[in-house]
Amino acid sequence: MNDMARRVLPPPGGGTEETPRPRTGRSGPFGVLDIGSTKVVCLIGRQESDGRLRVLGFGWHRGKGVRGGGVVDLEEAERAIRAAVGQAEDMADTRLRAVTVNLTCGQPESRLFNVQWPVGSAGGGGRAVEEQDIRRIVAEGRARAEGNGRETIHALPLSFSADDTDGVADPRGLFCSTLTARLHVIDAATSALRSLGACVARCDLDIAELVSAPMAAGMAVLVEDERELGATVIDMGGGTTGMAVFAEGQLLHTAQLPVGGAHVTNDLARLLSTPVAHAERLKTLYGSTAASPDDERELLPVPLVGEEEHQIAKVPRSMLVSIIRPRIEETFELVKERLEQSGLSRAAGNRVVLTGGACQLGGVREMAAAILGRQVRLGRPGALGGLADAASGPGFATAAGLLAWAAGEGRTMQDIDFETAQPAGLLRRIVTFLKDRV
Repeated sequence: MNDMARRVLPPPGGGTEETPRPRTGRSGPFGVLDIGSTKVVCLIGRQESDGRLRVLGFGWHRGKGVRGGGVVDLEEAERAIRAAVGQAEDMADTRLRAVTVNLTCGQPESRLFNVQWPVGSAGGGGRAVEEQDIRRIVAEGRARAEGNGRETIHALPLSFSADDTDGVADPRGLFCSTLTARLHVIDAATSALRSLGACVARCDLDIAELVSAPMAAGMAVLVEDERELGATVIDMGGGTTGMAVFAEGQLLHTAQLPVGGAHVTNDLARLLSTPVAHAERLKTLYGSTAASPDDERELLPVPLVGEEEHQIAKVPRSMLVSIIRPRIEETFELVKERLEQSGLSRAAGNRVVLTGGACQLGGVREMAAAILGRQVRLGRPGALGGLADAASGPGFATAAGLLAWAAGEGRTMQDIDFETAQPAGLLRRIVTFLKDRV
């Protein structure tokens, strides 16, 4: 099932009283995989009897073979994934057959549109909406959205209209002639998805589901009031920056920008003529977007590319700030532009939550507040039992959100299996085909 929104009680009204619909969840061990440009993270979790998530296994490896969210080297990416998964499996003492994977490849796009579905004859007053009607209207929306070399990943029902009655969260049991669904569709380029599927298949794993990365990050760091009142999540990763707009408990929009923390590192390496590894160290230890009075006097050692080890240059910290600041400014200007283009600037409210590894640079929060004109806070994923503190920072928000999704959280009408109304997904077909050839 690939649909997310708030869980809502059945609408009040006449008729027989319905018993509460069951909440689906997973109790056995399940795995998730956050494949990024700078790191690959694998978590294996289990849902306890009290509903809490517990991490059984954790694995982390430096990202390789991935650039801008997409696989560019199958062998390098395979080695990184195998290393992360192997660590998590050894810690959990279990072997994974399938994983829930983050979606960052294929230039994901987000669209909102309405789909109508005939339920009964207008002259006969219609009939009661059934689960099959909801499955069909979602499948119809997915079918209409696909094409031009793109594959639908999510078709998220935001709300329904039963004839002239708008704003229905769950239409089951209501009588109408025409059911209209407002759907949020997220799709991605088919070719990039096939490369991702091939990479995962080489690791002897199936893809259980693909989940939008900024959506997963939002699930991990937003509190309930932020989801309801409106908030924008900005997930500042290594190769890309994802953004997601939430309001009224719904995911309304996602976007992905081709800039991230790795671009800051490369800027430093290029302009200081220093190895990339040392540029990353400089960024982590001394990087900031805000200048201070002591920056000119504080000199930092910078080894130069191609020089002997003892040939060390000295640069003032102010030079780092002057290199880092323009790139972070560019990132938030792009976020502002995308937010305005989406038409959801007002719905997004006055709240921005920053997460991802790159958000930990000094001064980033203040810069975001100045450029976006909103209240900004740094978001960390909620505490997960069994997960070390070192793996619970902003850089692990997407992995934590993936684990929550895999456990069954954050889904619309989760007792409905939307997948039964459509053929097996493209990725599932690709992975099955590739594994059969091995």
